[in-house]
Amino acid sequence: MLPYALRRLALAIPLLIGITLISFFVIQLAPGGPFDFLINPDIGKIDPKIIEALNKEFGLDLPLHVQYWRWLKRISRLDFGISFAPDGKPVLQKIGERLPITLFLNIIEMLIILALAVPIGVLSATRQYSVFDKVTTVFVFVGFATPDFWLAVLLQILFGVQLGWLSISGLRDINWEYLSFWRQQWDFGAHLILPITVATFGGLAGFSRYMRQSMLEVVRQEYVQTARAKGLSEQVVIGKHALRNALLPVVTILGLSLPGLVGGSVIVEWIFAIPGMGQLMVQSVFSRDYPVIMGNLVIVSTLTLVANLLADISYGLVDPRIRVGRRVRR
Repeated sequence: MLPYALRRLALAIPLLIGITLISFFVIQLAPGGPFDFLINPDIGKIDPKIIEALNKEFGLDLPLHVQYWRWLKRISRLDFGISFAPDGKPVLQKIGERLPITLFLNIIEMLIILALAVPIGVLSATRQYSVFDKVTTVFVFVGFATPDFWLAVLLQILFGVQLGWLSISGLRDINWEYLSFWRQQWDFGAHLILPITVATFGGLAGFSRYMRQSMLEVVRQEYVQTARAKGLSEQVVIGKHALRNALLPVVTILGLSLPGLVGGSVIVEWIFAIPGMGQLMVQSVFSRDYPVIMGNLVIVSTLTLVANLLADISYGLVDPRIRVGRRVRR
C-alpha cells in the first residue's frame, strides 16, 4: 500500500502543475482587470498613470508566461502573494481567516449526511418497494430538484422574516459579546441551523440514493445468499457481510467530496453572509483578485488529488479482498 501511495503522490505533482497552468491562463481571459474599480465616473477620471503604476508594482505588465513562472516559484515556497484588495493582506492570511469557518460548517454537514444517508440507504434497499422506500424516493427526487439558493431564500423568509425564530445572516448577532455564555452558544447555533439545513438537504438525497443502489447490488451477490443459507440472521448478513462492500462506492464519492469542504459552499455562504472560503471566492472573482483566486484553486485542486488517493487507499481498508500495490505471486 505504501509504494502505491508514493507513486500516486509523485504523479500528482505534474498533474497539479497542469491544473494551475490552465487555471492561471483561463482567469486572464476574464474581461477587466483588478484595478478597474478605480475608474469610477462618479468620482471623476483617474489618472491612467496610477493604474499603470499599480500594474507595474504587482507585475501585471509582464507577459503571461513570465507572470505564471514567477507565481509558480512563489507558491513552491508557500508564498501565495499579496491580495489586490484595499486591505493588502497576504493571501494565506486571508485564507487562514476564512478556512476554519468553512471546514467547521462542512464537517458538521458531512457528519449529518453520513449519519442519516447510510441507514436510510440500507433500509430502502432491504425494504425495496415498501412505503419507506417510496417515501425516501420522493425525498430524493425533491432533493435533487430543489436549488440551494431557492430553498435558502424560502427558509429565510419563513423562519427568519415571518416567524422570527432563526437568524438569517452571519454567525453572531451584533450584541453577541454582551450575552451570557449559554445565550452566546444558542445564538451561534441558531445562526447555523438554516445554512446547515440547506447544505445538507441535497447531499443527503444523493448519498442515500448511492447507498441504496450499492446495497441492492451487493445483496444479490452469491456470497450474501450463501450467508443466508447458512442460517445467519438478517442483521448479521447485512451488517457484517453486505454493508462493508456496499460502502465502496460511497467511499469514492465521499473522497471526491473532500474539496467541497473548502470551496463547495459558495452559494450557502454567500446567501447567509457567512465569512468563509466560499464568500471569499465570490468576492475575489468580482474584484479580479487574482492571487486569492489562484490560492483558492490551488488548495481545492490539491485536496481533490489527495481525496482520490485517500479513496483508493480506503478501498483496501473497507474491502479486505482489495490489496492495492501488492503483486500476486504464483
